[in-house]
Amino acid sequence: MKKLIIVTVLLLCTFDMSAQLFSKEKVQNLQNFDKPRFSWGYILGFNSYDFNFDYTSDFEDADIVVDKTVGFSVGLLGNMRINDYLDLRLEPMVTFTSRNLNFSNPIFTSQFESFREVKSTYVHVPLLLKISTKRLNNFKPFIVGGVSTSINLSSNEDNPDDNSSGEFRMKTNTNYYEIGFGVDLYLYYFKFTPSIRGVFAMSDELVKDNDPNSPWTSTIDKMSTRGIFINFTFQ
Repeated sequence: MKKLIIVTVLLLCTFDMSAQLFSKEKVQNLQNFDKPRFSWGYILGFNSYDFNFDYTSDFEDADIVVDKTVGFSVGLLGNMRINDYLDLRLEPMVTFTSRNLNFSNPIFTSQFESFREVKSTYVHVPLLLKISTKRLNNFKPFIVGGVSTSINLSSNEDNPDDNSSGEFRMKTNTNYYEIGFGVDLYLYYFKFTPSIRGVFAMSDELVKDNDPNSPWTSTIDKMSTRGIFINFTFQ
């Protein structure tokens, strides 16, 4: 009788452990976190900005090399829940970045002429639609896309000096479209969301030099920003 009881207890324990180890269902953290209509959070992240150049037909062989660097982003999140799978998100942030331009024009004989460091500080405001899958235990993948606008506080657009004086000028306001993906991770005390997003300018950002035959800007038909954001959101 004792042996039967011991075997029964062991079988019950084994069954319970197997259920915990191999079951697809786990204890869900923050089960009601996504129920409110509005929620808030903050964003920390990294960015890498680039330039895409289109050259005029007379200078199709022109080449400007862009050396990218890693910048820093900080911002806020405002989220409006539409339903279990759709959210509308406003993510105003400030981004700091730097790009180095190397002009290959053979007439340049010094670094002062051929090199420009473009430092930018953007107030970046995206409006995004988040499309999520069904939540699986404590994570929920999603894709996100939308439009954004930015103000470049370091644009030099109104600076009367141009590249002949060592000043590279850009337009202050730019509009973009954005697309990316990420995953919501429901931790014990908060929701943590890593995501990656591509950012693509929809307009020409170059302010050309005062001289229409400038060796720096006369070869350029269009200059537009493209970049990658890696964001970490805490809610």
